Amino acid sequence: MSDETPEQPDSSASPELPAATPVAAPAAVAPLVSQRQRASQMLGALRAELQKAVVGQTAVIDDVLTALIAGGHVLVEGVPGLGKTLLVRALARCFGGEFSRIQFTPDLMPSDVTGHAVYDLQTEQFKLRKGPVFTNLLLADEINRAPAKTQAALLEVMQERQVTLEGRPLAVPQPFLVLATQNPIEQEGTYPLPEAELDRFMLKLRMDYPQASEELDLVRQVTRSAKADMLEVAPLRTLLQAKDVLALQKIASELPIDDQVLDYAVRLARTTRSWPGLAMGAGPRASIALVRGGRARALLRGGDFVLPDDVKSCALAVLRHRVRLAPELDIEGLSVDQVLQQLLDQTPAPRL
Repeated sequence: MSDETPEQPDSSASPELPAATPVAAPAAVAPLVSQRQRASQMLGALRAELQKAVVGQTAVIDDVLTALIAGGHVLVEGVPGLGKTLLVRALARCFGGEFSRIQFTPDLMPSDVTGHAVYDLQTEQFKLRKGPVFTNLLLADEINRAPAKTQAALLEVMQERQVTLEGRPLAVPQPFLVLATQNPIEQEGTYPLPEAELDRFMLKLRMDYPQASEELDLVRQVTRSAKADMLEVAPLRTLLQAKDVLALQKIASELPIDDQVLDYAVRLARTTRSWPGLAMGAGPRASIALVRGGRARALLRGGDFVLPDDVKSCALAVLRHRVRLAPELDIEGLSVDQVLQQLLDQTPAPRL
């Protein structure tokens, strides 16, 4: 039955939009524009809803929405207590799809993430018990508290959207988004993520302390609640279903991008490979992520095409976990973000 369902719209659409008539092209423009406008309005409402729960992190909220539209995974880093987990819980509350959470600990096993085979005494057969990765939105909380073998359990599902259990590849529901949080590596009891896994995250976000006025609003809001130091996500409205997210991703992927902007995105990624002060540059996944991120940013601001600024605005989040600082600059106290900012400032952007 699943094969028959998509065929009906195709057959009914063909009489309405005949390929030979020259009138079809202008008629098709209006629906596209209205689709983008509706998508931008929906995203604006979602942003406003998230800001009710997550106070003082506007840029991080926009970055998470960028990844959601682009279909990429997100790694959020910050010291404890800044609202990393709260942000994901708030997004899950506004999203009507399936949501799972894994609290990563040093004794967590790979099978606790992906699932395993269980022997059923009644049927005398092994049955596959699916793990928490079989969901739409997965929160991998404090991912760097688990050792490498458990972290590696996410490698296949993040890249291929499937899990191999007992030799059988099982697809996860679509859309699928991993939102991982981690504390800075300098803290005790943490394991750095390997480069192969870092590269699978489209964005790495840094959550910083809120401004004084924002922290004042935050404290005022929390102390009104009866639930200790926890912000409520229950009052948030559900604004998106799984099919809506897939529709947003499709609209974003079809946004026009000029060849000059495409070239700019690729140049940014390639420049990291020869930039002084960087011992390791970004791979081709960074170029792809810059273009996908640029399209998502354009839809988020309500644009009809991708601007160089859309690519540039997400470049730090795309590149910071894909490059490695040279040891001499590390000793001098320079950060990856400072070096990348110099690169962005000195790489000429096209003028459209």
